[in-house]
Parts: sequence; C-alpha cells; structure tokens
Amino acid sequence: MLPLDGIKVIALEHAIAAPFATRQLADLGARVIKIERPGKGDFARSYDTRARGMSSHFVWTNRSKESLTLDLKSPEGIDVLGKLIEGADVLVQNLAPGAADRMGLGFETLHEIHSELIVCNISGYGPDGPETDRKAYDLLVQAEAGFLSITGTDAKPSKAGISVADIAAGMYAYTNILAALLQRSKTGLGVEINISMLEALAEWIGYPMYYATDGAEPPARAGAAHATIFPYGPFIAGDGKEVMLGLQNDREWAVFCRDILDAPALETDPRFESNHARAANKLDLTAIIMAAFSKWNAEEVIVRLSAAGIANARMNDMAGLWAHPQLRARNRWREVSTPIGPMPALLPPGGVGAAPRMDSIPALGEHSRAILEELGMDSARIEALSKAGII
Repeated sequence: MLPLDGIKVIALEHAIAAPFATRQLADLGARVIKIERPGKGDFARSYDTRARGMSSHFVWTNRSKESLTLDLKSPEGIDVLGKLIEGADVLVQNLAPGAADRMGLGFETLHEIHSELIVCNISGYGPDGPETDRKAYDLLVQAEAGFLSITGTDAKPSKAGISVADIAAGMYAYTNILAALLQRSKTGLGVEINISMLEALAEWIGYPMYYATDGAEPPARAGAAHATIFPYGPFIAGDGKEVMLGLQNDREWAVFCRDILDAPALETDPRFESNHARAANKLDLTAIIMAAFSKWNAEEVIVRLSAAGIANARMNDMAGLWAHPQLRARNRWREVSTPIGPMPALLPPGGVGAAPRMDSIPALGEHSRAILEELGMDSARIEALSKAGII
C-alpha cells in the first residue's frame, strides 16, 4: 500500500509547476485526474518532440495520471468538473491569474460545499499585492527573483538550464499538500494553499540574499565556480578535460596541499591560509592547481582526489547522466508506458514502504470516457459531449 492510496486529486494544470507537484503525489499512490483542453491539451505536450516524438517536459511530469479533456468555458464542462470535485480530496490549479475564481473555484466558495477539500493554487506572484495579475513564466521569475543576477559569468548573466522557478514552486506545492493532508486527518477540514513562484525561488536564494544584507555587494557571477568558496569549481587536467573539485574547510586544504599539490608549505602561505584569503588570491592559486593537474588526465585527477578524500566530480553531459554507473548500480531505472511505447524513467528519490507508482504517461483524453462513466453518464450522453467538443 502506498502512502496516498485512496487520495483523489483534480489537477487543472499546465506547463511544469503544478504537473511536477501532482506527478509526485501520483508517485505516492494518489489518483490524479488531469483536466486538459479538448483537442490541444496541456500546452507542454507540444514544447518539443525530443523524447521519441513526445515532449520532454510532458514525459517528465505527467506519468501515472489520467487525462480527461474538458471544455471549462462551457456550462456542461463546469458541471462535470463540479461532480469530480465532489469526490476529490485535493484540487490543484495553476491557471491564469483570476481564472479559477471566475469559474467558481475559489477556496471560500468550494469550502462551503466541500469542507474537506484541500485547494492548492500555484501562481507567479501570489493571490494579492500589486503584482498578482502578472503572468509568470519560469525565466521571467528567475529574473524577478534576482537569480539571473548571480548566475552566469562576470561578462553575462545566464538562466538556469532547468526550470528552477517552476520546480521550486512544484516542490513547495507538493510538500504543503502533504502537510495539509496530515492536518486534515486531525481537524477534518481542508485548507487553502497559495504557492508563489517568486516566493519559492526567493527562499532558494537565501544565501546570496543574506550575503548582500543591508545593501552589501552581492556574490559575483562565477560561472561554474563558487562565488565565495575557493577552490570550488572546474579545473583543467592535462588532457584538456575539466574536473570539478570542492574544498570546504582548512583541514581539506591541508590534505590537498600535501597529497595533491605536493606542496605542504602552501598550507600556511598567507595568501591561502583561509578560505577568504584563497578566494582573494584565486588567480595565483588557480595557476598552482593547473600546473599540478597538467601532469595527469582527468580520470587520473579524479582518482587522486578521491584517494585523498577531496570532493570531486566529472563534468558530465546528458549522455553521461543517462549512462551514469551509480544510477545503474543502484537499479534506479524503470520503464513506463507511453502512447508510443515504453520510455525509461528514474525512480523518484526516497520512497516510503512499497515501490512508488510508475504508471503510463496518458494520451490526450485517454481516460475521458471511463471517468464520465464513473460519474454515471451513459454512452449517449458521453457521445453528445464528444460531438459538441466539450470532451
């Protein structure tokens, strides 16, 4: 038995933030019914075709869900949605600002009828304040939250290579829903959860924000290196390949000087005797490290660093991640069904009790008829809704 067996989630979702949250609920056994636009569906379905003809984003965030197409601009569609909500535990939505309220799906309205329903709203900027009506996409929130100002190189800011604002919001939605379910088990009442992408990413930027307390200089953009800890980042080995290494304390620095640089006197060199000093003199120290590393290829550097207990990493690409020996050794790969055949998928991190649920990625509207039959509709009524374009 999975932790969320028996929990029913209605998801008015698109893009990444809400689908990422609800996929994790599905991983834990929740039944997630994804409401999509007839004919088009979640627009993330058409972001690209790189996952064997399917969208990479959609494949990642939508396994183990049921797809119901429903025109929510029609009275019939709203009526069907109302019947679904009657038997639901959680409603998750990341529609455009104000759209849920206009459809009568605000928490106060729903709470009067379904007092046990948990409602989770995900938006860019939250339900009130001067920015509440602004549309928000991941890159835009990265800019608003100051993420771009600390990411990239000295010459040019860069976005994250993943949808970090969406993921942050999705994670907080997921954990807040779990907390709300636990609270409901004690009070019998549902609650409203409001997740803001800006607030989620701002929380994740806590260190650079505090580093710049009271108008102090923020961390410099440092590319793949750390802005304030050194040496911590990429260094080139003798074969031209990069190796990542990280020193976190003076004890590791002493070991690094003795076992890697073969220069124990550097431990007490005034230029390098503390992290602050090493960061201030990083150009000199970089030249010393590169001279030492030039004697070995990247794999030899990694072997030596590992033997000395110095944290390190290969500069992997996506092919390297697909083939990562640690993921393979720990048996982290599974296969999930899709409309065009099986697709590899990683087991979600952690796990409680039984193996996580990893069911199919749904085709658009794949479960519409079955769900409507479950609500008591006969074939003639379902056919009429289909011909009218409502499902």
